[in-house]
Amino acid sequence: MAHNIAILFITGSYSLPAAYQSFIDAISKAGYEINTPHLPTVGLRSREGRPGQGPSMYDDADLVSRELADLVDRGKDVVLIGHSYGGIPMSQATKGFSKKERQAQGKAGGVVHLAYYSALVPPLGGSAESLLSTIAQEKRPPISIDADGWMLIEDPAATAAMVCQDMPGDDAAEYVRGFTKHSARSFMDKLTYAGYEDIPSSWLLTEQDLAGPPPFQREMIATIEKASGAKVDVTSIQGSHICHVVKEKEFYAWVMGIIGKLGE
Repeated sequence: MAHNIAILFITGSYSLPAAYQSFIDAISKAGYEINTPHLPTVGLRSREGRPGQGPSMYDDADLVSRELADLVDRGKDVVLIGHSYGGIPMSQATKGFSKKERQAQGKAGGVVHLAYYSALVPPLGGSAESLLSTIAQEKRPPISIDADGWMLIEDPAATAAMVCQDMPGDDAAEYVRGFTKHSARSFMDKLTYAGYEDIPSSWLLTEQDLAGPPPFQREMIATIEKASGAKVDVTSIQGSHICHVVKEKEFYAWVMGIIGKLGE
């Protein structure tokens, strides 16, 4: 059976699309188109950046917008999923792509839902750093920044204890060693368009998250609800910041539940 819903998955910082491959494969097997772009702010491979200065969050959002344009122009109804940092370019990128906007123009397709997975969601004018600065420095991963503005996770084992502490120790450290460098500039770029103001939203609240503790996540849920005037559909899961790996079945069920509520 062909499905009209497509999924566009926006990765977290430092994260290659391959980090989500098991989930991508499961969604594809279920018959849904899923695209997971390699964000410009994410380096090319493990512990590396890209040549030149680090790109901006707006470069990421532009890529997401191009991916969206391809999907909606084919009449697809799109569910966007944003993990961690990915929530910001996801929110930024949706201008002109909502189902409501496109229907008003007599066009098929459009963004029908925003799914935030332990994401960063600032208000208009906010940034990743403005959110993360509210977390004590000792609870944030130690990083270094090179001359071109690329951030590197300095201690994979220590960072693993913050982002995927529910994995076995060696597996967790190996997972974090797979992180690339990430553009520091992108964390400073301010949100200038908030797609969550008029597109229905869901949230996966990771209850054992040390990188984005539950109270921190609830503040961002409140940001969405205040801006949109609508309730966010919140699902809690007993997992860490990287629960798509350890809680793979539950994570998949969350996404499929969203699709089911949309009528597919």
